[in-house]
Amino acid sequence: MAILITLLLGAVIIALVVLLPRWRRYRRSQIQQTPFPAAWRDIVKRRLPYFRALPTDLQLQLKKHMQVFIAEKQFIGCDGLTVTDEMRVTIAAQACLLLLNRPDYYYPKLKQILLYPAAFVVKGSQADAAGVMHQQHRVLSGESWGQGKVVLSWADTLDGAANPCDGRNVVIHEFAHQLDQEKGFANGAPLLARSSDYQQWSGVMAAEFSRLQRQAALGEASLFDHYGATNPAEFFAVISEVFFEQPAALAQQHSGLYQELSRFYRLNPLSWA
Repeated sequence: MAILITLLLGAVIIALVVLLPRWRRYRRSQIQQTPFPAAWRDIVKRRLPYFRALPTDLQLQLKKHMQVFIAEKQFIGCDGLTVTDEMRVTIAAQACLLLLNRPDYYYPKLKQILLYPAAFVVKGSQADAAGVMHQQHRVLSGESWGQGKVVLSWADTLDGAANPCDGRNVVIHEFAHQLDQEKGFANGAPLLARSSDYQQWSGVMAAEFSRLQRQAALGEASLFDHYGATNPAEFFAVISEVFFEQPAALAQQHSGLYQELSRFYRLNPLSWA
């Protein structure tokens, strides 16, 4: 009897492993075949100026990604905020920008987006040079957790969407962290297409990260926010913002970095209007 039960359990597990991905793909295809809601289209046009710059094929792809993203991810309002379709669509459009040309990929570990009305306070503790722990309160506009959550300020989300050319976008920043965290931790080296790609990626990123650290230490101006000098994970998130919002400046001033990001994101924003 014990052997029979073990065999049955094994069969069920195998069936789940084989059938679940197929069911997920089928369900997503059904979602994408439904018409994109007219109300969502109005929100995209009103809240996201960059959408008009995308080529037609990427516009269509983005809308299909948004439909799946909104269907699969849970949006939770915090501090009394009631989540609306305008919030879901505005966030999904920016988050899915990072998913273009990635078929059937929707931040597999992400389950929830927690949304605050404005910047929120995070409490924590940190040791000083003597090893003494101190309580800290940080005011944040966004945060990405490896446990399947992204936290966002709605006010900062709107600000980032309204100006698509300033190199600052909290949604792009936090969802770049999600890509980086897919392997279980964030270190500025997301999963690349081939193992052979990591050597060149690491060389370019290390050199550019060190350059930004020097500029930050000296107070020199940079295309990148000095916050990117904090660690390699923040550097990747910061340069992702610039890649999507200031591609021409990035390609001109940091051509190797642009090429690496273009290869990773499978996009060439320089060709967009």
